[in-house]
Amino acid sequence: MSRAVVTSGRTHRLGAPRAARVRADARDGHPLVVDGREVDAIRESWLIEDRWWTDGPLRRRYWEVVTTCGRNVVVFHDLREGGWFAQR
Repeated sequence: MSRAVVTSGRTHRLGAPRAARVRADARDGHPLVVDGREVDAIRESWLIEDRWWTDGPLRRRYWEVVTTCGRNVVVFHDLREGGWFAQR
């Protein structure tokens, strides 16, 4: 879920996903490289299936990973539309 903040009369979404460059394992799809940073560890993974009763259902596989530089990143693969995204 994202929240909105109003600054200088403009609304900005917090936590909005942004496109990410991900190279994934061909066998199970887990991220190997995120935005040019190699993945050192996978902390957890989960599947979200929501809004199935609407015209815009969600189906996403999330991964919380730690890169070799120590950065903690949450990425998801959109299983309906395709593409990878990072989210804070």
